[in-house]
Amino acid sequence: MNDPSPPVTIKRHRLATRVWHWVTVVAMFIMIGSGIGILKAHPRLYWGRYGANFDTAWTTLDQWPSWLVTLLNLLTIPASYNLAISRRWHLLFALVLSFALLGFMIVSLINRHFQRDLRVRVAELSPQEVAHDVKEHLAFRFHDPKRPGAYNILQKLSYVATIFVLIPVMILTGLAMSPNMDAAWPWLLEVFGGRQSARSIHFIAATGLVLFIIVHMALVILAGTWNEVRSMITGRWAVPAHAEEDVA
Repeated sequence: MNDPSPPVTIKRHRLATRVWHWVTVVAMFIMIGSGIGILKAHPRLYWGRYGANFDTAWTTLDQWPSWLVTLLNLLTIPASYNLAISRRWHLLFALVLSFALLGFMIVSLINRHFQRDLRVRVAELSPQEVAHDVKEHLAFRFHDPKRPGAYNILQKLSYVATIFVLIPVMILTGLAMSPNMDAAWPWLLEVFGGRQSARSIHFIAATGLVLFIIVHMALVILAGTWNEVRSMITGRWAVPAHAEEDVA
């Protein structure tokens, strides 16, 4: 029987989280599009220090499915081939992304968002706990009724991987491909095994972020688009009236 009680609204996302989220949305959209433009200028990826047209590449654009290449063409910034403009947009929004992430990390340490909401506890990594969350997601139950604002273990792991691994790796490999940074920090290029390896890792991290975005958007739709988007705009989130919540 359905609960006749109207939902209640709770506070979910703090201002810093909401601002960082939307700044990152814009930055990632521009960076993905301009990054595709840069990749199309030399659509081959290598491992090691060097790579040119006649060297063996581990992947090339002409090996990808035609539907994917068509989609990439639609997302490319600018739409017409212009490597210089693609690079300018990419580097500009790389700065936006980097400083937005730095600011978000500082604020989240001060207001304890990381410690309170994203800290992964050992008990949460048990096979039983992970399996339980997987089953709940497959049943389209994405939140604990007793603590609907709390992050489950799948959310924590995906957010931690994105914030502390994928985005920093993208930033560092991007720096490693810069001749100026190579002169200032030659060790950074060595860490990634050469410029071509850094470029490949940059591409892999970007692909991981794109997959995260696709899954994230799908879950937002399944969980209730308006409620989820509103919570990231206003910070307010509607939950069932009987839910027990210690405001997140």
